[in-house]
Amino acid sequence: MTAVTPDLKPGTTDGSGRHGCLVPVQVHFDDLDALGMLHNARYPVLVERAWTALWNERGLVFEGDWDAAGDFCNAVKELTVSYEAPVLRPGAYAVHLWIERLGNTGLTYGFRFCSADGATTYARGTRVLVRLDPGTLRPTRWSDRFRTCARDLLPPG
Repeated sequence: MTAVTPDLKPGTTDGSGRHGCLVPVQVHFDDLDALGMLHNARYPVLVERAWTALWNERGLVFEGDWDAAGDFCNAVKELTVSYEAPVLRPGAYAVHLWIERLGNTGLTYGFRFCSADGATTYARGTRVLVRLDPGTLRPTRWSDRFRTCARDLLPPG
C-alpha cells in the first residue's frame, strides 16, 4: 500500500467542508460482486485497511499481542455506510478519513470511499469505536500518544 497522501491538512477541506487525510486503497477484481460492482461488505474492509495504513505511518502498530495492543484494543460499537454510486472496476481509489469526535474512551470517525483524487464519492459513513482494557474488556481511556497522533484528524478549532 502506498503512503498516506497529505492532501487534506488541518484547517483545510476537500471541497465538501471536511478535513482529514486521503489514503490510497486498491480494489481488486475479486472484490467485485456477481454484478461487477464493489461488494457492499468490502467497503468497511477497505476503510479498515486505510485506517491501519494511516496509524502505521504514524508509528501506531499492532503486532499481535493484545496485552500490549494499547489503543488497538478496541471494539466497534456502531457502523453506518451510505452507498452513493457503484464502484464498477478494479483499480486505484482512496479513502478520506477524519475523526468527528474523540472522547475519553470512545471515538467517532467519518469516512468517504472515493476516487483516487478525492473528487468522486462512492460511499460515506461513520464508525464508533470504544477503547478497551485487554484484561477486563471494559472501556478505558485513549492514550496521550494516540490523542497526539489523531489531533490533525479532528475538526479545526
